Amino acid sequence: MLKVEELIISPQATVLETMRKLDETGQRILFLAPEGKLQAVVTDGDIRKFFLRGGTLDAAVEQAANHHPKSLPIAERGRAKEVLKACGIDALPILDKRGGIADIVFAHGLDVDNRKQAGIPVVMMAGGLGTRLYPYTKILPKPLIPVGEQPIAELIIDRFRGFGCREFTLIVNYKRGMIKSYFGDLEKDYQVDFVDEDVFMGTGGGLCLLKGRMDKTFFFTNCDTLLDVDFGDLYQHHKAQGNLITMVCAFKHFTVPYGVVELDESGGIGTMREKPELNFLTNTGVYVVEPRVVEEMRDGESIGFPDVIKRYRDAGEKVGVYPISESSWMDMGQMEELEKMRRRLENN
Repeated sequence: MLKVEELIISPQATVLETMRKLDETGQRILFLAPEGKLQAVVTDGDIRKFFLRGGTLDAAVEQAANHHPKSLPIAERGRAKEVLKACGIDALPILDKRGGIADIVFAHGLDVDNRKQAGIPVVMMAGGLGTRLYPYTKILPKPLIPVGEQPIAELIIDRFRGFGCREFTLIVNYKRGMIKSYFGDLEKDYQVDFVDEDVFMGTGGGLCLLKGRMDKTFFFTNCDTLLDVDFGDLYQHHKAQGNLITMVCAFKHFTVPYGVVELDESGGIGTMREKPELNFLTNTGVYVVEPRVVEEMRDGESIGFPDVIKRYRDAGEKVGVYPISESSWMDMGQMEELEKMRRRLENN
């Protein structure tokens, strides 16, 4: 498996050295990225054009490179296949907020691994009944409901794997045997552990079952949300702010499809607004959490994680928000949203 660093070449490398490296990697593209920040790309086609312009083998490759390459921010990674196809290119660099190459998406499906933040564990709440997705969940537990060719829990894990996470803990309850069997039979390059929740404890209560097991900052996610987000920037934001918990929130824009009437104090019409527009932040169900939260959970308490957050806020603890765009959040918690997620993933 290639790593991003193997596809980076110095701008001062010669064209001859570049041609040799293209042969070594077996790819048709290399990236000029001083200190990891994308500056230009060079392909075998760029080198051919350079020679036709009179270029020489001992010239610096930056003279042959394309200094206006296509790229996407991590938050728009889901559009990568669409951009590759529309532009007719072989590879698309995915950039973090500082312009660094976090990932590369290839038209032919090559997996480029960049493990700059490997070692951050992920905890997934995977024990709910999934009543909003009935009747699917009468047969399958929500984490195993397929979205395209993979179940949602595996898709979520793949997003974190792309960031370098390799340690996953699933808190399971409903139809737990099916979940354990699926991941037990799956050929994978990461570790999945299971914690049994014998009684339903809400989206937060199950964390008490992890006492003594979490010794570092971790990602905490539900099992029905897919994010296109720069997990490195999210983690660094959490640390820089000194938060106990950071909640990932998506901007939502909603137009009320009706005229809205508000009454005045006398019961008459106070204001009338035709199809008002609302803008707000909504909780995606994904968090960065310090391990102290686990150790301070009350044993056996049934509680939602938003209520855990409220408890800490009321106590004066620092809880922050990491905002993302509406398009960066896909939620399959309801049947209609599940179908939207399927359509989006099919088009990527």
